Amino acid sequence: MTAHPRRRSRFLLRTATLSATVLLAGCAGAEPGAVQHHGGNSERSDSEHGDGGRATAATALPSAHVHGVAVNPADGRVHLATHDGLFRYEESGPVRVGPVIDLMGFSIAGADHFYASGHPGPGVQLPEPVGLIESTDGGRTWQALSRQGESDFHALTASAGGVVGFDGTLRSSPDGTTWSVLDAPVEPYALAASPDGAVLLATSEAGPARSSDAGGTWSVLRDAPLLQLVDWAGGATVAGVGPDGTVALSTDAGATWSTRGQVAGAPQAVGADLQPDGTTRVLVVTDEGVHDFRDGGVSFTAIPS
Repeated sequence: MTAHPRRRSRFLLRTATLSATVLLAGCAGAEPGAVQHHGGNSERSDSEHGDGGRATAATALPSAHVHGVAVNPADGRVHLATHDGLFRYEESGPVRVGPVIDLMGFSIAGADHFYASGHPGPGVQLPEPVGLIESTDGGRTWQALSRQGESDFHALTASAGGVVGFDGTLRSSPDGTTWSVLDAPVEPYALAASPDGAVLLATSEAGPARSSDAGGTWSVLRDAPLLQLVDWAGGATVAGVGPDGTVALSTDAGATWSTRGQVAGAPQAVGADLQPDGTTRVLVVTDEGVHDFRDGGVSFTAIPS
């Protein structure tokens, strides 16, 4: 759900003229060991709501850079994929799950079923880069699937149709082991797939691009807002966030978009989840913390609240 540092810099520099608030967050590492809060803000703010839906503060992050955020259907817990491994949010705060792997690409495919890519931490017996790895126990353990030592997927999405990732080349796999190359009119910054995998969305400097045939053909959505990050909530609902923190929502599989609220800080990750009552939960991670929108991106509470 993030991008190669050079592409990320280009994207943010290109869009900086649209908002003076766009900042590039660096990947600051930490030594493995006991779980502790570090990076981001060191203290939680008492403020939970901003004027007009604009988030003004959230909670400290467990790592200085977050590459992905999603809800695990198995337990309903928010999970952060970070430079320092995977964290699950409990009532008391984030708890590290599994080994320390720099999870650059991350996607939840189902209950306790995760895909990821990135770099092994100290003492982790995985190739560099790790290629595509899979966990079926909620991130406690990971298995190498394919492209070990070859691919570092910084943009990754999974669906019933398989896995799509970008490692400098846009690739698609129905099973995570065999891959084909997809042709796209843009260099993807972030990817999102519909539940069946038929519709793909890719953000880029040129604007979001959309494919309705699993990546066979693409069109750039010229009328859509400039989106930095996207995630599929469920059904035909997709959430996105722009480089200036503007939250946008689509209810027709990414064909058209409406803007909602706005978060403060540089966006690092976005996750979306369609609730049983039909509302959309949107999670936006910025350098200020994790913002939890329960009404489709209009107002927010902090994680943990």
